[in-house]
Parts: sequence; C-alpha cells; structure tokens
Amino acid sequence: MKKTFQVATLLAAMALSAPLLAKTFVYVSEADDGTIARYALNEQTGALQLLGRTPAGGKVMPLALSADHQHLYAAIRSKPLRLQSWKIDRATGDLNKTGEVTAAASYPYISTDKQGRFLLGASYDGDVVHVYRLAQEGGVIAPPVGSYKTGHAAHSVIVDDAGQTAYVGNLGTDRVLQLKLSKTGELSALANGYVKTAAENGPRHSVLSPDQRYLYNVGEMGGIITQYSRNAQGELSKIAETPNAVAAEYKLQHGLERPPGYSDTTPRIWAADIHITPDGRFLYVSERTSSTLTGYHVDKNSGKLTLIGSWPVEQQPRSFAITEDGRWLIASGEKSKVTGSYAIDRQSGTLKKVSEAPAGGDANWVTIVRD
Repeated sequence: MKKTFQVATLLAAMALSAPLLAKTFVYVSEADDGTIARYALNEQTGALQLLGRTPAGGKVMPLALSADHQHLYAAIRSKPLRLQSWKIDRATGDLNKTGEVTAAASYPYISTDKQGRFLLGASYDGDVVHVYRLAQEGGVIAPPVGSYKTGHAAHSVIVDDAGQTAYVGNLGTDRVLQLKLSKTGELSALANGYVKTAAENGPRHSVLSPDQRYLYNVGEMGGIITQYSRNAQGELSKIAETPNAVAAEYKLQHGLERPPGYSDTTPRIWAADIHITPDGRFLYVSERTSSTLTGYHVDKNSGKLTLIGSWPVEQQPRSFAITEDGRWLIASGEKSKVTGSYAIDRQSGTLKKVSEAPAGGDANWVTIVRD
C-alpha cells in the first residue's frame, strides 16, 4: 500500500510540474506595465502557463533573440530610451539582466543577424535605421556603428540569412528599402535602394521565405501583402499583391497613419504583423481593427499566396510568433487580458485555439525560445 501511494504521489507531482519542464518558453512585452511576461509552452498540447514577469523599467515593446537564442533584447520606448539585454535561463525560462545601453532613437522594431554580430533598430519617429555591434558575451554595444537615413516612418528592419542585406518597411514612403550590410555594420543602398508598394499601403513588417527566394511585406494602412522575388545579390522585384482578406467582411475603410493622439471612430484597416512557418508552407498576418489573423497557403515553386481563412484572436493583435516546429502560433493582444495559443493544422494551415494565459497591459510583442 505504501509503495502504491508513493508511485501515485510521484505521478501527481510529475503531472503538476509538466508545464514547467516544457522546453519552449514564450516572452511577451507588456508596455503599459513595463514588464516582460514569461510563459512555458507545452510542446505536446500547446498549453500556456504564466511563469512570472520580469521588470523592464519602462515602456518595453519590441523584442529580439540573439543568433544562439541565449540572449533576449528589448527596446524601451519611454525616456530615457534604452536597449536592454538578458541571459535566458534555458532550464527555467528566467531572464537575468546582463546590460543596458542608451538607445540612439525610439525603436518600434529591433532584430538581429544570424551571424551574431549585430542588433538593428528601425525608428518610426527618427526616420532612421541603426546598427549596434553585439559583444561576445551577448550584450549590446553603444553607440551604433551603422546608420541609414530612411524616408518618413521606418517601421521594421530584417536581415537575410547570409547577413549581407537588410530590408526596411518604410511606412511613410510606400517603399521597402533594400540595403547592403557590411561586415563592420555600415548600411548603404543596394541598387537604387528601394522597391515600391501600392500607393498609401504603408509598408510595415516583412518576412523572408525560409529558402530566401521571396520577401513578403504587409501594409499597415492598405493591408496588401506585397510579394517580391530576390536575386543572387538580394535585390527585390515585385511580382504579386494580395489584398486585405478581412476589409470587406468587417467593413473596414482604408487605413490612415496614426500619430500620437490619433482619434477616429471609423473602422479602418490596421494591419500589423506577418510571419511564415519554418517549412515555408503557410503565411499569416494580423489585423488589429477586426482582431483577426488571416492565413495563406504558400506555393512551394512560385511563392504565390492562396487564402486559407481568417480567425478571431486576442483583441487588437499587434504581434504573434510561430514555434520552430511549426505546430503552434502564439498571439498577443494590446487590449486583451490573455495571450492565446493556437494549433496550426499541418495539412490545411487552419488555426484552432487550444489555450490562453493571463496577459498584462498593452501586450504587444511575442518571442519564442526553444531549448
């Protein structure tokens, strides 16, 4: 009887601790609270468990991972402007602060290269992209070693896998900038320096296909997904445009740029984020006014997008992320009290909500780390 009780106790303890043993952690910045929420993601069920919150000491927004996934970076957009770095405890998901430097601008988007050399920031307010060198131990080194003056409202910057080309969503000019990234962190125009999107589309975030053949950009105001092909030098050529899939259903008018203090009761297109599954089969975009995610099937040869469907998610979804195995999608909502976990159907690409966990104020950026 005693042995049976001990076995039962052990099994119960294992069941209770199972989420904590998950090897996948999710981080969500909570701007209004000045914190980063830490979650454990159960890789088998998709269940989310809130582990705790890490203070960031200001309006924390964009997050980025180091190339080796050992460090998490964040931009603080309240004054004093800063870039912070944490070492990730791969056993518990805890964040241990390793550094903080003064930021040269306010960044709504930061990213890193896969070579572990640089952190890049796009400044909407400053109309500029900066490049910071990363220390060997993972910290950010200030001031920037590279700078490129963009047109009005730079909203994102990503780097190709080779670490040679950077692409900037330039919302205020209806351009995606194409820039050369040198080994020392300097930025310069590639070819004529940009490609166009549709007029007043407001290019926001971009994603590269896993094979690096295509770049997809979503426009914040028009909601159009613009597909570009890439040549060997990284130059872009526009090949297709996919219109916003939820505008008609939700009776959304064309979007407008939203400066501080923006007020408008008209429901307008307000697209936000874009991601592609690691196998390159499915692409998703978020739209904040309708609080939806829309999914597309990606043709493996042409990269063409075919609509799968749209699904209601957390209120006003600014950001979402997809796990490395392509099984789960995690979405935050700026006006939601929860962060949601969604199963991605491996055959159809449809989304199904499987779990949620508490979220703080203005939850806006999602980053996933797998041990």
